[in-house]
Amino acid sequence: MRPLIHLHFPRPISYRTAQSLQESLVSRFLASKQSSSLPAPAPHIITAEFKPVYTCGRREVGTVSPEQQEYLRAQGQAEFVEALRGGQTTFHGPGQLVAYPIIDLRTHKLTPRDYVCLLEKSLIATCARYNIKAMTTENTGVWTTPDDKIAAIGVHMRRHITSHGVGLNVNTDLWWFGRIVACGLEGKRTTSFEREGVEGVEVKDVAKVFVVEVGERLGLDAVEEKDVEEYVREVEDDTWP
Repeated sequence: MRPLIHLHFPRPISYRTAQSLQESLVSRFLASKQSSSLPAPAPHIITAEFKPVYTCGRREVGTVSPEQQEYLRAQGQAEFVEALRGGQTTFHGPGQLVAYPIIDLRTHKLTPRDYVCLLEKSLIATCARYNIKAMTTENTGVWTTPDDKIAAIGVHMRRHITSHGVGLNVNTDLWWFGRIVACGLEGKRTTSFEREGVEGVEVKDVAKVFVVEVGERLGLDAVEEKDVEEYVREVEDDTWP
């Protein structure tokens, strides 16, 4: 089986930069389904830190007022973007690992629910590698207590091809979350590795751990890291695997 390809952006990027690469990958997967002459792409995970951005889920598209959008932009400090993922309004920014797996669920014999469980277990295992005990609750995401959320999950699927994914707080400035009802859950808090007492950890290192955990649960023996800037050029030239 082909390796899991890991594309990590080394510096904080805009939401739209990650979205553009993600859309290119999804398009390639969909094209391979429509033509028997095109090989199925290898599974991919994009990981990154985003510049400050609030995103709302597809159920909220068109419902966030201009006044609220302006408030969320915090006098130009953040962006506001309507996304296709599930879930409600959340924040992404420096110090948070954003991971977007692009895989064909049918190739790995996964149902949508199986896939969400796989992400949850991978996040919990990643936290455990840093001695943080995490769990699932009746609410979406991964938590350190029933009231403290360390990771959000919001996915999109089209013809069994996944996109969007998870946001895991490493050393995120949690002030940003205080400006919203994160994921629509009143009375809940947001936490991070740093707040849980794990300091000096870099997002790029957590990204590698998370990708390995996902790969193992997909039954893949190898992770192949690629230079993302070179990879983007390959995408533009249509020479990528």
